[in-house]
Amino acid sequence: MSDSRTNVAIIGSGMLGTDLMCKVLASESLSLAFLAGRDQKSRGLAVAKERGVETSADGINFLKAHRNAYDIVFDATSAYAHVDHNAVFSACGKFAVDLTPAGIGMVCVPSVNLADVAAQQNISLVTCGGQASLPLAHAFRQATQQIDYLEVVSTIAAASAGMATRENINNYLTTTERALSLFSGANKVKAILNINPAEPGVMMQTTIYAYAKCGDFSEIEGAISSAVASVQEYVPGFQIVLAPILDEGRITVSVKVQGSGHHLPSYAGNLDIINCAAVAVAGHKGRVTRSMQS
Repeated sequence: MSDSRTNVAIIGSGMLGTDLMCKVLASESLSLAFLAGRDQKSRGLAVAKERGVETSADGINFLKAHRNAYDIVFDATSAYAHVDHNAVFSACGKFAVDLTPAGIGMVCVPSVNLADVAAQQNISLVTCGGQASLPLAHAFRQATQQIDYLEVVSTIAAASAGMATRENINNYLTTTERALSLFSGANKVKAILNINPAEPGVMMQTTIYAYAKCGDFSEIEGAISSAVASVQEYVPGFQIVLAPILDEGRITVSVKVQGSGHHLPSYAGNLDIINCAAVAVAGHKGRVTRSMQS
């Protein structure tokens, strides 16, 4: 029996890429060709080897040389590196799922616009804070007449924030705010990221504050509830910790993300949510491609 799974590759052997590797290995629709990084001594490459995955420390050059071994590539490196990487992916005709805050591809949140990704070459998953907040921002847009101001505050554990996350803070904020404007239609948006050094690590939490013109508040409550349920289809640990409340014109809602523990501690929900979104995007692209070929 032939293997109908979609062949994928991962570039980036840090915490994000390593956890993604574990999720791909557990997937029934994806087959991992290899994990490529830049540091031969990285922990991620060592874990990959332990699990029987082919590895390389030659990064993008390895991906370019082995272009026939995969159809979809996940980029879990940095925003700056992805710009150069995608020039190679595009030239090689590869569908790229960008887990960095480079923001050069079509913005995708699987619970909102997964159906639109197949026709694209590059898909931007924005940021972890974006994946947590954008479904709720979209729900606000559906349930209100106008959003005057939208602020998103995400808190993650310091131990789950790798070097690339710390180096890309400006990209994180800019890309998240751009996506918030797109998905909410708000007149003004603001994104904040707090990296909490507490031990043990705190679970990822994202809070949205909104000033909006609305009628029946129950419509907002219903829209948020539906949005959370949709995200839970691919991120089981996505949960409401503060249901929508209205106080002196300000609407507040808060969610947390508990990681699945595939490779990282359960508090690393920031990495879990974006990796779950990446697997959902690749799985959908693979299904569409196979249906067109049959």
